[in-house]
Amino acid sequence: MTKTALITGATGGLGEIFAELFAADGVDLVLTGRNLPKLEEISERIRARFGVKVELIPQNLSAEDSPEALYNKLSARGIAIDFLVNNAGFGDFGRLIDIDWQRERDLIGVNLIAPVRLTQLFAKDMVARGYGRVLNVASIAAWTPGPYMNGYFASKAYVYSFSQSVHQELKGTGVSVTALCPGPTQTGFEKNAEMKNSNMFKALKVMDARFVAKVGYRDMMKGKPISVPSWYYKTYKFILRLAPECLVRRIAAWVTAGK
Repeated sequence: MTKTALITGATGGLGEIFAELFAADGVDLVLTGRNLPKLEEISERIRARFGVKVELIPQNLSAEDSPEALYNKLSARGIAIDFLVNNAGFGDFGRLIDIDWQRERDLIGVNLIAPVRLTQLFAKDMVARGYGRVLNVASIAAWTPGPYMNGYFASKAYVYSFSQSVHQELKGTGVSVTALCPGPTQTGFEKNAEMKNSNMFKALKVMDARFVAKVGYRDMMKGKPISVPSWYYKTYKFILRLAPECLVRRIAAWVTAGK
């Protein structure tokens, strides 16, 4: 029986590449995002190239009830999800006291609430069927505080910890949860986050999006709890553990804002 993958944030970047990787393995797709024309463009290309079924569900995941709405739409269509990729997310830049609250609230909804609730909803069904894979896109940002990008860093720290916890809870069920932790990746993230003065894409190793997606996809299929797609960042993580917290905060502020 053909399996189905649900990918959030599928209008480009890692989400589009994940869709191609699943399709290449003969997995049907459900793609969601806010830009319907872009979703249609991607789906047409994937259908033509791989011959898989592609369902499109435009959804703004910043809305509080959006995870339930997405789940209910799929249930109404009789579509069971075997693979869930919580890829949707964005960053914001600036001091907490200066940034727009609504944008910060939307960030929390998309980066944190949506992946947690979607994992809860779909993993329950996966456990009932005895098989499933969840990939939550976290970041190396999960390992440090993030002055001037505090909401983004904190949301990724939550997703990183949450994913490992649920992975352990579901041991023996046939369902696994993987936290993907890439470094800065060529996806247009920095433009969307308005990071004009940031050193993040200058001081750190910038990763190729296709490489990141391939490693994350492989590790998810293997049922690994954590996927770090570079020895460079595995070493970076080890060094962070040894460094004093006050130094880590200062380095993080310089990386994010040059301050």
